[in-house]
Amino acid sequence: MNALTDPAAESAAALVDRLARAGRAAQRVLARLDAPAKARALHAAAAALRAAEAEILAANARDMAAGAERGLSGAMLDRLSLDAGRLAAIADAVDQVADLPDPVGAVIDSAVRPNGLVLSRVRVPVGLIGIIYESRPNVTADAAALCVRSGNAVLLRGGSEAVHSNRAIHAAMVAGLASAGVPADAVQLLPTQDRDAVGAMLTAAGLIDMIIPRGGKSLVARVQADARVPVLAHLDGICHTYVHAAADPDKACAIARNAKLRRTGICGSMETLLLDAQFPANQAVVADLLDAGCELRGDARARALDPRVLPASDEDWDTEYLDAILSVAVVDGLDAALAHIERHSSNHTDAIVTEDDAAAERFLAEVDSAIVMVNASTQFADGGEFGLGAEIGIATGRLHARGPVALEGLTTYKWQVRGTGQVRP
Repeated sequence: MNALTDPAAESAAALVDRLARAGRAAQRVLARLDAPAKARALHAAAAALRAAEAEILAANARDMAAGAERGLSGAMLDRLSLDAGRLAAIADAVDQVADLPDPVGAVIDSAVRPNGLVLSRVRVPVGLIGIIYESRPNVTADAAALCVRSGNAVLLRGGSEAVHSNRAIHAAMVAGLASAGVPADAVQLLPTQDRDAVGAMLTAAGLIDMIIPRGGKSLVARVQADARVPVLAHLDGICHTYVHAAADPDKACAIARNAKLRRTGICGSMETLLLDAQFPANQAVVADLLDAGCELRGDARARALDPRVLPASDEDWDTEYLDAILSVAVVDGLDAALAHIERHSSNHTDAIVTEDDAAAERFLAEVDSAIVMVNASTQFADGGEFGLGAEIGIATGRLHARGPVALEGLTTYKWQVRGTGQVRP
């Protein structure tokens, strides 16, 4: 066995270099495939996932047992867990991506210059994308599908918690894609959990065109600090819901309960509830959450609503719990809510509950987050729910892509100029 067959015999830098070069070569082949060919390949990959259900669920059971032994939290285990229903949903998402319009080659805009030159801006793939993620094995399939559909090759590095699940999903995806003519190297999974491999990916400028981290705050912070490759990321999901004075009480209770408790471990889960001091049903909203098993940590006015509310610390307003824990503050009107969100939001997703159209429009205009909602649960912050088929992550920056990143966010553009012999004077 040599370095070409045994990843352990290679340095992390050499491994990433080899895989990245193979991925770039595969991307050049992938870029020549037309939209129907890529769609057929993804449908084949979805079918391969369904056919490999027994192997994938057995691999996930190994990861779940190891996670429980390691003491992973309930929220982390929920992120990791697969069953027949969740695996079917993963395969369905791949089929949905296959059926989406292909962004590659789309003309963004065009113009004819006075000298007769015809200028067009046309969508093209980014190239080779590196994705570093933790816990969620569905990212393996989502990322592969979105990258292939948008003409990109991808180098995946999953977390150790889901190592067996990721390998089983990757094997099925690649088998399906390859059966339909996509080069196997277009979707590669790093065969090592060595942390040095992450560092090698982050410094592979010229080989990897963009890095997308999906995981906890420490992972994303490391990526943003160490990367020499462009990064598309969000650091954390400190999502707010503001119940305005003119909110409908039934809507407020239902939205708050769903935004926090439907799935506490996702980045769109509400972490802070802001209650308007003039809203007449504050006590009912708080009691509803407490009765549903949520721990509330509040300011003095929130604690006065129910003796079960615990005191909040300064750190609570900037904490992504990813658990059945919620910060609650009572605020004096829309201005105070906007000020709190400006101080503490991570610019991921923030929502208002109100029947006042003017308040809703002001909230939409003034909250500077990637996703801003009116009368809806923040748990809708998801590419699938937005009709994008799947997502590769939620971007909270202001450049290139923002919000759920799907096909369009995985493309860039180039200028095409057509002339008839023009020369510049």
